[in-house]
Amino acid sequence: MVEKIVTFFIGILGGIAVGLQSPIAGGMSQQIGGAASSLIVHISGAVFSALLLVARGGENIGAWRSLPWYMLVSGVFGLILYLTLSHTLPRLGAGAALTLIILGQLLMGLLIDQFGWFNVTPRPVDLTRVVAVMLLLAGGYLMTRA
Repeated sequence: MVEKIVTFFIGILGGIAVGLQSPIAGGMSQQIGGAASSLIVHISGAVFSALLLVARGGENIGAWRSLPWYMLVSGVFGLILYLTLSHTLPRLGAGAALTLIILGQLLMGLLIDQFGWFNVTPRPVDLTRVVAVMLLLAGGYLMTRA
């Protein structure tokens, strides 16, 4: 039970990080451009990741050559995210822009769970999950109404 609660709060912490990073990156992209802000964010992320990797004794970095190609190019999704933010944030506001991103994450998560893509244990879509998606879609609609 404690592990589940800790995991829940770690998930919320990740959401808070995205919630903070998104308007910062959106503002930066308005000043210097989407690709330029993405580069700055990813360079700083690489620096902090390297520091954490060193602090953790290198983990298993030597096995990077065994990773499938799609894992090695997954950074493109960060670029897509920042270009998306640079477009939606100034037009819709932070709340609506993040709502749309969360909806996209939810829909992709359902597909990944349903089909077990990327070695995820399959978790079929059931009525409860469909109702949850409908509620989130309704919330997304309400957040983006002008």
